[in-house]
Amino acid sequence: MNKAELLELILNGENSDVEFKRDGLRPEQLAKEVVALANLRGGRILVGVDDDGAITGIQRDNLEHWVMDTVFGHKVHPMILPYYEEVQVDDQHRIAVITIDQEVTKPYVKCHRGREEIYIRVGSTSRLASREQQARLYAIGGMRHPELFPVPGSSLRDLSLERLADYLSTIAKYETYPASRGEWKEHLCQLGFMVEHQDGPPICTIAGLVLFGHTPRRILRQSGVRWMAFDGTEKSYKALDDRVIDGPLVALRKGASGVQRTIAENGLIERLIAAMRPFVSEDMAEVDESMRRERHWLYPVEALREAIVNALAHRDWTRYTEVEIVRYADRLEILSPGALQNSMTVEKMVAGMRSARNPLIVEILRDYGYVDARGMGVRNKIIPLLTELNGTEPKFIPTEDDFRVVMYR
Repeated sequence: MNKAELLELILNGENSDVEFKRDGLRPEQLAKEVVALANLRGGRILVGVDDDGAITGIQRDNLEHWVMDTVFGHKVHPMILPYYEEVQVDDQHRIAVITIDQEVTKPYVKCHRGREEIYIRVGSTSRLASREQQARLYAIGGMRHPELFPVPGSSLRDLSLERLADYLSTIAKYETYPASRGEWKEHLCQLGFMVEHQDGPPICTIAGLVLFGHTPRRILRQSGVRWMAFDGTEKSYKALDDRVIDGPLVALRKGASGVQRTIAENGLIERLIAAMRPFVSEDMAEVDESMRRERHWLYPVEALREAIVNALAHRDWTRYTEVEIVRYADRLEILSPGALQNSMTVEKMVAGMRSARNPLIVEILRDYGYVDARGMGVRNKIIPLLTELNGTEPKFIPTEDDFRVVMYR
């Protein structure tokens, strides 16, 4: 949105689709407006504008993080992915524009102090829904896997058509590629990588963007991996390496189907392993017959790969944090956002029970050979390979917020 569009929006005043809010409001106040708009047909909230249209601007530091994590991450349920942007109006004032798309997983509720409240939009005000209104919202709603949620602000240009063409030809077995952008969108909607959008062309789903997007974090901030390495056994201000790694989960491969295919361009998993390699392996003292020093991994590389893929494939997309991987002097910790789901326990997981939080993402990763075909990578790879290398067993630590795997050097 540019300045002229924003000023025109303010000039037209509040209505069923537009709400003005001053900066400094409490999270539950913003959540109330979000829920009301989502339960209607979506809309925009302008933060930094008074009720009468006077521009007051935003002053809060890291407002975007507060909106995405504190409000949308903790006060609104089910998950909504808004589009957040800030527009500079003049030298002294910026306005935050929060766009809520047409949502379908109704009713949406405001969560506060252990209570859930359903709000609806009536004209330019937000009100508690009556029992009859709540019943209608439940009737038209339907729960979906979060991986199929639309990502506002995304479009076909955010996806790698080269990777998608490779997928269609070698995995989906399409005989011909889509001939136009319209055909691309139609096919990708059928596959779950895009979704129809009421106010314009189709937009990407979370699954489509994280699997095949050029740079998913540009739009979906919780995607990617935060990688860190430290000298000691705890986090400190001085890190040996600290970066966020972005990219599509799926690497671009070359070669015909049915033959050995080579990687032409790394995906997120390969990029991450490359960044980690200097910190989780070392050169052997001896040289081989070719006068080269062999590389020794401090952790089984197949176990590392399996744990990383699991963290990315089974993460909870309703959490607004990225997967985090930290190397300490004595261990490696892999943290995946979200608690274990569907009565899953560590004991069931180790025994080989499967419960995919993101079935489409898991299916595509399995098609490309990233995921163990039987879904028993923890039991058949991580535990035995680590035990064989150094006699230790990994720790699996579930909490209400995340799932942590600890592997000892």
